[in-house]
Amino acid sequence: MNLFEPAAGLRNAHLQTILPRIMRRKILFRPVTERLMTPDDDFLDLAWTADPARHPSGQPVLILFHGLEGSLHSPYAHSLLFAAKAQGWLGVIMHFRGCSGEINRQARSYHSGETSDAAFFIRHVRERFPGHPLLAVGVSLGGNMLVNYLAETGAQSELTAAQVISPPLDLAACSARIEQGFSRVYQRYLLGSMKRNMLKKIAALPDTLPFQPAQISGIRSLRQFDDTVTAPLHGFSNAADYYQRCSGLGKLAWVETPLRIIHAADDPFMTKAVIPTAPLPAHIDYHLTQYGGHVGFISGSWRAPAFWLDHTVPAWFQTRLNPCA
Repeated sequence: MNLFEPAAGLRNAHLQTILPRIMRRKILFRPVTERLMTPDDDFLDLAWTADPARHPSGQPVLILFHGLEGSLHSPYAHSLLFAAKAQGWLGVIMHFRGCSGEINRQARSYHSGETSDAAFFIRHVRERFPGHPLLAVGVSLGGNMLVNYLAETGAQSELTAAQVISPPLDLAACSARIEQGFSRVYQRYLLGSMKRNMLKKIAALPDTLPFQPAQISGIRSLRQFDDTVTAPLHGFSNAADYYQRCSGLGKLAWVETPLRIIHAADDPFMTKAVIPTAPLPAHIDYHLTQYGGHVGFISGSWRAPAFWLDHTVPAWFQTRLNPCA
């Protein structure tokens, strides 16, 4: 696996973060959509890279968990799924509740430590593909969530191997960082999407949610959103309690599945607090690059950009699938 080297002229963290969203808009496969009903009478919307009923016996299945307010249409998501398809694998994204374009039915939603939907979906995939290696990628929020899942399941995890990309492993530090400097642009974008979706949900479930539209409209930061919405909806005392209980950094020692963590030191969503300082077990591969931004990692050149994640993620999984190759 080659090391990441940013494209000439693209060492700036914000260019690395923003340009992939501009360069990779088109989905390069025809997704096969499916709705999976949950035990609490809600739903998870899936998008597969091909008809799952025709997937060759024994070939891997790659599960992708997207980031905050992400979806199949997030460039990193469909690009990584297409990279899996190019390997002959079946790829699938599980949209978190409310992220597929339709408001979910229950008051609860998703957050960085909410693992029950992921666990339910992974068990579903394992039952559907009993003889296939299961691989998982979690991006940003989905990465921290995946670390929580791996820590909770330990040796009982259904996954063969996993990778997490730009995970906010210290939620409090990342919440503070995104309120500083140019990173406030990202906060404004994400918060705008979160508020719009919550206002739609209040309108759709007026007797279920304990919020007033004016409360949501007045929120000015991600931390305030977590204090006002995320924490009370999901059983936390406040944002600080949520951040402390759901940050993945302190749970890495409980992970038993082979895991790779990819961080960039210049990530504008992160601080050094997300970087593990305690020794990690041999089955956790920590990969810290100097450059790359947040889920960026553009190499190549301006004229011919290359998306390093699309190459390095399948390559690392291949080393776990074929350790003697």
